[in-house]
Amino acid sequence: MTDCLFCSIVSGAIPADVVLRTDEVVAFRDINPAAPVHVLVIPVEHHATAAELGAANPVAAAAVLAAAGEVAALEGIAESGYRMVFNSGAGAGQTVFHAHVHVMGGRDLTWPPG
Repeated sequence: MTDCLFCSIVSGAIPADVVLRTDEVVAFRDINPAAPVHVLVIPVEHHATAAELGAANPVAAAAVLAAAGEVAALEGIAESGYRMVFNSGAGAGQTVFHAHVHVMGGRDLTWPPG
C-alpha cells in the first residue's frame, strides 16, 4: 500500500528506530512514547486492523504477538511487566490504519489507561 506510513517503514522508504526485524514483522520505537519503553510491532503484510490481520492471516497475527514478547525481553521489561495494546478503529485511538501492537513498559502502568 503506497500511502500507508507503516508500509513505508517496512519498505525502508521512511526511516525508523528499528528494534527487531524478521520476514514477518518490524518493531520500532514510537516517535511519541507514552512510556519509557514504547515500541510498535507491525506485520510486514498490510492489514488495517488487528481483527483484519487475525482473520486474514492468523500466522502473521501470531508472529506479531511472539515478536511483542521478544521485544519486551530485548528491552529489559519482560520480567518487570509490560502492556500490549491494539487500538482498533478511530474511536479507540487508532491513527495509522496498519495493524500494530504497542509494547509499553519501563514504569508502573496504571489501570485503566487514558
